[in-house]
Amino acid sequence: MITLQRPGALSALPPLSLYVHLPWCLKKCPYCDFNSHELKSDAAERAPLEARYLDALRADLEAALPQIWGRRVFTVFIGGGTPSLFSPDSIDRLLADIRARLPLEAGCEITLEANPGTFERDRFKAFREAGVTRLSIGVQSFDDAKLKALGRVHDRAQALAAVEEAQRHFETFNLDLMYALPGQSPADLDADLSQALAFEPPHLSLYHLTMEPNTVFATRPPEGLPDEDTAFDMLDHLVERTADAGLQRYEVSAYARTGHHCAHNLNYWQFGDYLGIGAGAHSKISFPDRIVRQVRWREPAAYMDKAVQGLAVSNEQDVALSARGFEFMMNALRLKDGFELLRFTERTGLTLASIQQPLAEAEAKGLLQRDLARAWPTAKGFDFLNDLQALFLKD
Repeated sequence: MITLQRPGALSALPPLSLYVHLPWCLKKCPYCDFNSHELKSDAAERAPLEARYLDALRADLEAALPQIWGRRVFTVFIGGGTPSLFSPDSIDRLLADIRARLPLEAGCEITLEANPGTFERDRFKAFREAGVTRLSIGVQSFDDAKLKALGRVHDRAQALAAVEEAQRHFETFNLDLMYALPGQSPADLDADLSQALAFEPPHLSLYHLTMEPNTVFATRPPEGLPDEDTAFDMLDHLVERTADAGLQRYEVSAYARTGHHCAHNLNYWQFGDYLGIGAGAHSKISFPDRIVRQVRWREPAAYMDKAVQGLAVSNEQDVALSARGFEFMMNALRLKDGFELLRFTERTGLTLASIQQPLAEAEAKGLLQRDLARAWPTAKGFDFLNDLQALFLKD
């Protein structure tokens, strides 16, 4: 008897992660296009808001459970916003609510984004005790002038103290740095990188400052931005120096020591599944016969009202069969090692024949290499990633 599989059907479901969005910051940075909102109140006034938001997250998660029933979660990422504004007791409650409702894999990676301000730094030990296993610290720069230009609320001294505190309590932590900053010279960048590497961080995320739409910088760009050639030279320098320090570039913006790759982000880049809860959070959930994307209500107040009614999702749509190949490649080609060819079929329900032409074109242009098992971007493909990814976009 021959069994015919429906086109686009998935033979197996991918790994599942959980993303939790905590949307508040002390101040909105002028380059930031994330769903973050300034929090005006002091710590005492924040407590009732935190409790209400946690109630909404719990209701959101409970309403989503039927979509992921029986599936284990192997990473949790608490992002924002500035999640470290939430008290350790609130993070402890959040993680307890999650554990009570979801089966977490043994050794589940649990990441919390944090800022270097003294107020948050003092909480790092308590976050570890609450169950956070990995801290990601938004340093951006160790130069006071550059931090001011970026609109950051911390200074160099606070950044140094925060990283030292993270070292004490976390075996794995990440430092975020930005380059091509206003007025930044190659020597300035080298000083920032030297300071970061002096801490021997297990993981570094290095981001080019970009003028994202709907940000203050998009409408009023800062003066003194390095030109494109200088920015390319800066990136080359970053890649060389991080490699010399034992950090391998495994993704376009991510550098890590062996055993310290970010498992949560790897799941995104490998076209895994993720349930996103919280204001404005995005989800990608696979079923045997379809792949669904969801978005939660963006405004925190609206989200909290809707979530407790079981209506946290503001928008839901299936990923069209014709779009799956591009979506997969948009993520997988960010990885230095690329992707297994069989994983493409497993995660998209498409045959390799559906991307054979753009694969061949990318190879002919020197943007991609492949063998019988894998395909991966070349050094040129990494430098011109947008061009490489665009080859897989169907008209």
